[in-house]
Amino acid sequence: MIFTLNRDKSRRLIEGLTEAAIIVRGASVIMSNRAARNLLGVAIENVDVRQVLPHPALIERLVRGKVTGHEEVEAAGFGGARRHWLVRISTLGEGDLLVRLIDRSEARAAEQMRVDFVANASHELRTPLSTLIGYTETLRERTSELDGETQERFLSIVHDEARRMQRVVEDLISLSRIEAEKFTTPTEAVELEQLIEVSVESARRMAEERRSELVTSIAPELPPIAADASQILQVLDNLITNALRYGEPGTPVSVSATLEDEMVHVSVTDQGEGIAPEHVKRLTERFYRVDTSRSRSLGGTGLGLSIVKHIVERHRGRLTIESKLNKGTTAHVLLPIAAGTLVTRLS
Repeated sequence: MIFTLNRDKSRRLIEGLTEAAIIVRGASVIMSNRAARNLLGVAIENVDVRQVLPHPALIERLVRGKVTGHEEVEAAGFGGARRHWLVRISTLGEGDLLVRLIDRSEARAAEQMRVDFVANASHELRTPLSTLIGYTETLRERTSELDGETQERFLSIVHDEARRMQRVVEDLISLSRIEAEKFTTPTEAVELEQLIEVSVESARRMAEERRSELVTSIAPELPPIAADASQILQVLDNLITNALRYGEPGTPVSVSATLEDEMVHVSVTDQGEGIAPEHVKRLTERFYRVDTSRSRSLGGTGLGLSIVKHIVERHRGRLTIESKLNKGTTAHVLLPIAAGTLVTRLS
């Protein structure tokens, strides 16, 4: 819709917009709102729009093109290297154009995360799949040439790679379910001590294989937590198996639970190589690994800590990881106690 506005009305129009907005006449910016000046510079009025918005596709529409009605252009390159904009151009009257900049940076970042996630998931599945195809083709086409021991070794590799794919798929499904439920806060009162006992018992075989003792320390009369029992068990399983996997064989893994204000503090500690500070902050990213080859050889999917983080956030808790090189790593989880639970403290 084309309409004519006097200068005062134009000024009121763009100052009332929450997004950055400018009015362009010919090749010059004749008016801007505060958001635009904060983004593009204080002195942008009466300046060539090619200097204010240095983006070829935008310049083509604003200066060389003939805009009719409303148009949209995706743009980047101003306001920061990683910022992305949806630029909406509308005709006003007498050749003036209203240009609004809608910040799409978060949406673009989320889309990039999705693309990276799909690429990483594809890679994690493609590698064992290639191994499966190679060994099964060899077994099918050259069975008569292979002795029994070789056939058994090939079948063992096929089984291990199939299990690896199964673990990745199960973790992907689990992560998807957790994200779908992230806005529903669990309220069931759950005894954490029982879950720790179950998780420690299920990790017993792995601990024996690595000659590591599982040491537990649970505060007496620990109040129940507000939780989804199966998800908290998943958190414990991931943290304990991670500690066993990356701790030095023969060293203990400690699991403790104490009360801190209105939260229960769970910690799982190993005595391993530790993790450099630059890696610690990225540990909860999907498929992030400090040592790719070691993680895969030990059976890790690269999704365990991401699953832990999402579950803890759904429970309105907090996950932190501390690590010292050549000493070990501790994962701390804070979880809220169940509503209505009476907590008595000694004075």
